[in-house]
Amino acid sequence: MSTAERLLDPADLINFDSLLSAEELALRGTVRGFVKEHIKPNIAKWYNDAVFPLEIVPEMAKLGLLGMHLDGYGCGGRSAVEYGIAGAELEAGDSGLRTFVSVQGSLAMSAIYKHGSEEQKQQWLPKMAAGEAIGCFGLTEPTAGSDPSSMTTFARRDGDDWVINGSKRWIGLANVAQVAVIWAQTEEGIRGFVVPTNTPGFTATPIEQKLSMRASIQCEIEMVDMRLPGSAVLPNVVGLKGPFSCLNEARYGILWGSMGAARDAFEDALAYSQERLQFDKPLAGYQMTQQKLVDMALEINKGFLLALHIGRLKDAGKLDLHMISVGKLNNCREAIAICREARTILGGNGITLDYSPLRHANNLESVRTYEGTDEVHTLILGNKLTGVPAFR
Repeated sequence: MSTAERLLDPADLINFDSLLSAEELALRGTVRGFVKEHIKPNIAKWYNDAVFPLEIVPEMAKLGLLGMHLDGYGCGGRSAVEYGIAGAELEAGDSGLRTFVSVQGSLAMSAIYKHGSEEQKQQWLPKMAAGEAIGCFGLTEPTAGSDPSSMTTFARRDGDDWVINGSKRWIGLANVAQVAVIWAQTEEGIRGFVVPTNTPGFTATPIEQKLSMRASIQCEIEMVDMRLPGSAVLPNVVGLKGPFSCLNEARYGILWGSMGAARDAFEDALAYSQERLQFDKPLAGYQMTQQKLVDMALEINKGFLLALHIGRLKDAGKLDLHMISVGKLNNCREAIAICREARTILGGNGITLDYSPLRHANNLESVRTYEGTDEVHTLILGNKLTGVPAFR
């Protein structure tokens, strides 16, 4: 690898790229170029104005990023590692943009792909892969977040139809989606439903005045006597294993994405420290600054190694699900600490949108919370270590 190529990743102290194939490096370069051209010049304004840029959805589709880890139906059929690499590059741009790809592909498309009928797959997956239809995933409720088994949204049978009443909260993309995967209690257990969002009784309202994920959309959904045909139910799953199988896909993407945000924050801090003069020399020339940079770089290297190891296991079919909790808990926790530390190098300038660390840190407050809080993943790992479930 040339010196110029190495300089693209100044945090890389271990020649991480030697662990990636030519195809993986090529994909990374393509997505990184897209982020550099389309996201980074605009993200400060999108974030400040609280705008999700729908105009980039077709561009993401052209790159094969929507449902990229699924096979057939116009999807990319990429590996887990390739999906992770793309997620890291997207989140180096902004968590909201990586979250879009996750909600579309790992949640909504995965639910239909894994649990849907062939008719449901044919109807929705090609359009979603092409960016012609946006999906959302309705699981979380105002009083049912970490414990989805306590959801109160209920679907009752009425002849051949289903009638759903209830509400969901913190549902990404719901007000711009054409299709929603809604999870509801039924008399036979929790079921999933494929819901066109123009169905009477379905209303999605954006949650405003957010301090995090401002270049993204999260909504509250209300469903009042929403009537669906019998064909709307996902036929191949009953119970929480349905949504959890999709959540694990999304959690896996976070292992990589959070480190992408951390790397970008580090790069901003490193560049600033080399240019900013204090007491007649650059900040980078001070021992305390160098210690901060070294500590951040070490955790970034370890975080990417962990993500790659888990990705390789996933591709080999050897992944134990608790390992996703290892990566999600560790990498989110370290990424937010890195972004906060990077902000300190920037001083007062670091609180502006001219630089990325505080924006990333604010976004990671959400990423750290969704798809399982620190506490939930700690309890998953505690159960693994002790054999004693401590959730209740």
